[in-house]
Amino acid sequence: MEKKQKETTRRNFLKNSAAATLALHTLGSPVIRSALGANEKIRVGFIGMGNRGTQLLMGFMKQNDVEIAALCDVYEPYITRDFSQVDQRLIKSLKGKIPKMGEKFPGKVARYKDFRRLLDQKDIDAVVISTPDHWHAIQSIMACQAGKDVYVEKPLSITIYEGRKMVEAAEKYKRIVQVGLHRRSSEIYRQLAKDVPAGKIGKVTVARAYRVSNLYPNGIGRCPDTDPPKGLDWDMWLGPRPMRPYKDNITPYMFRWWRAYSSQMGNWGVHYCDAIRWVLGEQAPISISAHGGRFAVDDDRTIPDTMEVIFELPSGVLLNFGQYEASGGPALVSGEIEFRGTLGNLYPGGGGSGYEIIPSKGGQFQQREPRIKAEISKAPTSNRNLTESHIRDFLDCIKTRRRCRCDMETGHRSTTFAHLGNIALATKSRIEWDAKNERIVDNKEASKLLHYEYRRPWTLG
Repeated sequence: MEKKQKETTRRNFLKNSAAATLALHTLGSPVIRSALGANEKIRVGFIGMGNRGTQLLMGFMKQNDVEIAALCDVYEPYITRDFSQVDQRLIKSLKGKIPKMGEKFPGKVARYKDFRRLLDQKDIDAVVISTPDHWHAIQSIMACQAGKDVYVEKPLSITIYEGRKMVEAAEKYKRIVQVGLHRRSSEIYRQLAKDVPAGKIGKVTVARAYRVSNLYPNGIGRCPDTDPPKGLDWDMWLGPRPMRPYKDNITPYMFRWWRAYSSQMGNWGVHYCDAIRWVLGEQAPISISAHGGRFAVDDDRTIPDTMEVIFELPSGVLLNFGQYEASGGPALVSGEIEFRGTLGNLYPGGGGSGYEIIPSKGGQFQQREPRIKAEISKAPTSNRNLTESHIRDFLDCIKTRRRCRCDMETGHRSTTFAHLGNIALATKSRIEWDAKNERIVDNKEASKLLHYEYRRPWTLG
């Protein structure tokens, strides 16, 4: 027995752990990687090394039990981590969103332009996917098939159909998955998810959040079609999306203003929708309506500069999200989200840093005194960096094989809010949503937007 244990490699152990987990029929079972040596590292590969990818790389490098095994990106300077090789026109237009790079790694790190080669590397235990949204599904599913655990950035997918296929892949291959909705690692939000349903501010009927960033007058600008920067594989960047000419205001980073690759509803709205539905104990909306358009900003974007979405939740709550990119100034009196209850209003701070409760007074025909006491609470300083807390949870789950705080199903359900908001706006219709079967009721035009046809040769596997 002792000899057999000594011969067990890291990869064999991970496979054995997954098999044991399957036998117990749950990722939440207490299957511990007891054979993992005290000084043995989790080897991690990174797919997508731009702005967010670099932030995640920094977070993983701070963990003592991580070894950086491989880096992958379609832009060569991001692989070599050489800022001096980045095209100057990108540095000028992106104003700080190009990472400085130049990290020092203690060991050998493989470098790839094709993520499939990274997934072929047998000694990688987990991958971090922070590519543009239209790549998340293909790369996550292939990573699961390759036996890697996955940390994938939000929004989980670019379509609702993709999201469900990602959930199915994680379950089929018994992989640990963390979706980068890092408010799930906030102690404040975790406590509010208990206190608010218990009546802390009474019956909540409205929850609101906004993304405010005044991009007037010229936003991401207008750029001509041109050749890609040296070292960028444009065909690979587009992946499953249709071939089109390159523009400097699509990538890096600015893809978030192009509907084919992302959206601000997906970039920011998914964070707030996730936190709100968590606190309220909701899974999905029952109806969705949206208004907005390109009202003031003159640029190449294909998403609105002004947008408001209303989600009706089953428990009798309106969830409102507003994207304001043609005006500035705070949209709320405090915090990043407003929960409006019958007893008072609750305002969690940025990223779950704390919260404030402002009591409500009785209105017409009611007693005028405040209905609850005012309250201000701060999160522990140890829980202020939610990205690092989220990373830590992922690594711990790799070892224990329990579900992460934001597993694939959780990430999918929250991302669905973002997609439904975009679909409602695109079709200028009120959507009735069947959450159990994940279908839009009696709306053929909207239903067509639940997925799209991939460009060959890409498939969902």
